[in-house]
Amino acid sequence: MRQRLNFWVIGGDPRQMALARSLSEDGHTVHTYALERGGEPALAADSLAGAALADCVILPLPAAEGERLNAPLSSQRLTLSQVLAPLCPGQLLCAGMADSDLREAAEGKGLVFRDYFTREELAVANAVPTSEGAIQIAMEELPITLHRARVLVIGYGRLGKVLAGQLKGLGALVSVAARSWTDLAWAQTCGYGVERSDQLSGWLCGYDLVINTVPAPVLGWAELSDISGGCLIIDLASKPGGVDFAAAAELGVKVIWALSLPGKTAPVTAGLAIKNTVYNILTELGV
Repeated sequence: MRQRLNFWVIGGDPRQMALARSLSEDGHTVHTYALERGGEPALAADSLAGAALADCVILPLPAAEGERLNAPLSSQRLTLSQVLAPLCPGQLLCAGMADSDLREAAEGKGLVFRDYFTREELAVANAVPTSEGAIQIAMEELPITLHRARVLVIGYGRLGKVLAGQLKGLGALVSVAARSWTDLAWAQTCGYGVERSDQLSGWLCGYDLVINTVPAPVLGWAELSDISGGCLIIDLASKPGGVDFAAAAELGVKVIWALSLPGKTAPVTAGLAIKNTVYNILTELGV
């Protein structure tokens, strides 16, 4: 990657503002747009015209809300077509959680498009702030300490591994639910109790806290009906989530659907993770 590049960071939340600051501190030329409430007027551009000269344009995570740019720190309501209009064929456009419409529009303009949210290194980096955010919620919502609390972590992927380890470090009595025999073997090796995530019905009454990381239906009526009255469920899975929220409400089970925790609990850390991922993309492209 070249030492000095021209970056445009367009839209987003405090993660993108932290990303822009860090890029500038690394010595790059950085312009922001639709981030006017982010507190960095020195980086703010008056229009998108200069984006045509960018080596890399970075859109937020998620990139859009329907046809609109995701820009909670801006009073503007930009469409994605307005954002793409000044860009030129061959430019690199990076975005997070981009839908097929954005991808097709970018490729139709001849842009080099990359979705940084799909990158493994970003998922690994985000596991830590997501885990810490979930633990913060649990500490605020539970009437007991996590020390000696009976906790079930559903899913033993990147996030599940980090979360189980941090909970164990706080003294929680941790069990892991997974479908893979390999995952269950590793969980046992780490000293956790184990459950089959596809056979949870009848086995949930003993837990004080259940945290789901699986982006698929795992806690339906049958499973939720076993939950004790004081148990808290935190769902970390992306939409549509892993919990039957209607069933939980009918059964009186408390569920907190905690989405996008890195951006809410640790935006600077999350912004640095995006920066490092974009750097990796640029290196792979030989920029």
